[in-house]
Amino acid sequence: MATLEDLRKAQRANGPATVLAIGTASPDNVVYQSDYADYYFRMTNSEHLTDLKNKFKNLCEKSMIRKRHMHLTDDILKANPNMCEFRGTSLNARQDIVVEEVPRLGAEAAVNAINEWGLPKSNITHVIFCTTSGVDMPGADYQITKLLGLRSNVNRFMLYQQGCFAGGTVLRLAKDLAENNRGARVLAVCSESTVMTFRGPSEDHLDSLIGQALFGDGASAVIVGSDPDLAVERPIYELVYASQTIAPDSKGAIDGHLRERGLTFHLLKDVPSVISNNIETSLTDAFAQLGIDDWNSIFWLVHPGGPAILDQVEAKLGLHKEKMAATRHVLSEYGNMSSACVMFVMDEMRQRSAKEGKSTTGDGLEWGVLFGFGPGLTVETVVLHAVPIAK
Repeated sequence: MATLEDLRKAQRANGPATVLAIGTASPDNVVYQSDYADYYFRMTNSEHLTDLKNKFKNLCEKSMIRKRHMHLTDDILKANPNMCEFRGTSLNARQDIVVEEVPRLGAEAAVNAINEWGLPKSNITHVIFCTTSGVDMPGADYQITKLLGLRSNVNRFMLYQQGCFAGGTVLRLAKDLAENNRGARVLAVCSESTVMTFRGPSEDHLDSLIGQALFGDGASAVIVGSDPDLAVERPIYELVYASQTIAPDSKGAIDGHLRERGLTFHLLKDVPSVISNNIETSLTDAFAQLGIDDWNSIFWLVHPGGPAILDQVEAKLGLHKEKMAATRHVLSEYGNMSSACVMFVMDEMRQRSAKEGKSTTGDGLEWGVLFGFGPGLTVETVVLHAVPIAK
């Protein structure tokens, strides 16, 4: 008879969790940052607030964003005028949109990941779904299971109201699931929408303007599993280490509250300083066992929360400008998509590496770090081992 230890060993994978495929999706509706201030103040009937509009134009110009994708269109906003008011009661209308759009966009990203993976979707054993955009029962995890036609006994996990750090959270959870369940193939999806946060401007809440200038819609998905079958699966990144921590003295740095007018955000002006002052501690903890302390010797996949965060992290650590190239590209082309961002950055990094003929999916480097930052102030740290690119 097998011992308990034999059973436990048989239940666990031999090797590390590995990203086997990545998929992304964005709404068709594109807004360009150069004319967004005019559009935003016109759609919210706020053109008379000229001083506020000038402040918003300045935010847009400094955002380093070229364009964003948004589900909200002129027709939707005209049909829901309360969504254009700062304090308009609009939660029901917002919920009606996101409970359909968030799983739908997530499913689009998931299909792209599954197609890249190349194996039957019946092989998926676990689903993780993450969104800060709305809440519902049964949740978006249930909805995407139905949309994709996954087997009814797939193991589901639903993460609501996490925020921008949660792209790292789903990778941490996927790592644990893959390594502790032999043969597991985990579909992890992040899907976010500005439907819950779009509203008109207010002199009393300038934090909201920052969000209006930065956030965009998008969904990303990865398939994670250990012990890949190299005859049919193509590993991209190995997930070597994952942790979560709350930055010291950061209470209130980023808060979000669900109200009748939707989801509201509150920011402290020193959020970039809080992150940059604490990031090296997370790096040291993560890489001590590998004997790595040269932060330019690793590749970087960072949540593009905003240009000030990236600038201050670069300055604090003395990073070369090219280290944040993939992150800055995602910020430029998509804006801040909350939890979905870091997988967009991961996808951008591996595509650039292949296009430029690099030796690994980590811009030619073996080791890398993925960072997520968000409410709390919470920091997610994931150490990645880049897989060599097949020639």
